[in-house]
Amino acid sequence: MAKRQAPDTRPEIYVSTDIEADGPIPGPHSMLSFASAAMLADKTVVGTFSANLETLPGAVGHPVQMQWWETQPEAWTACRRDLQRPEEALARYVEWVESLPGKPVFVAFPAGFDFTWMFWYMMRFVGRSPFGWAALDVKTLGFALTGLPYRKTVKPALPDAWKDPLPHTHVALDDALEQGALFCNMLAEVRAREARLAPGEVSDVSEPSPPPQAP
Repeated sequence: MAKRQAPDTRPEIYVSTDIEADGPIPGPHSMLSFASAAMLADKTVVGTFSANLETLPGAVGHPVQMQWWETQPEAWTACRRDLQRPEEALARYVEWVESLPGKPVFVAFPAGFDFTWMFWYMMRFVGRSPFGWAALDVKTLGFALTGLPYRKTVKPALPDAWKDPLPHTHVALDDALEQGALFCNMLAEVRAREARLAPGEVSDVSEPSPPPQAP
């Protein structure tokens, strides 16, 4: 009789991930750069990973996306230096995620975009995803916390108390760190509301609690 696997009691590690691409979908277009910041709930950064990638054979940039890139010359230059082969970078990335001292949770805003790219690249070049099939969508969490219409749940509409003074540069690692801090502040709000909520009481979504301070 097979032994029952012991429960995984490790803490969750939130792997905030941002990707930069030259089009809307992988395959016809390429992921240019990606980065992840692995964070604990209190915003402790356990580690980071970033890579700039060679484009896929036969893929081309989408005209609309390439027109947008023309407005971001510094970010474009940053993501086109020190290029790596996707099969090498993604193999190292998967190993890095699997070596984290906790249960990895993919986090993005919106997850539907970034996870689509990361999952495709991981499966195409490594054959597995350390996150399984799931990703935590910060946009959906914001929708639940604020009561805003989903389509209007955008970063500028979120409470300032959830936003740390971190840069958003369209350089993948900068944006992953900013997004990770935002998520951890929102997670702190969820937990503060749970602590305040008595049985049978309705949560008040109007006043966010102060976020945790970065260590």
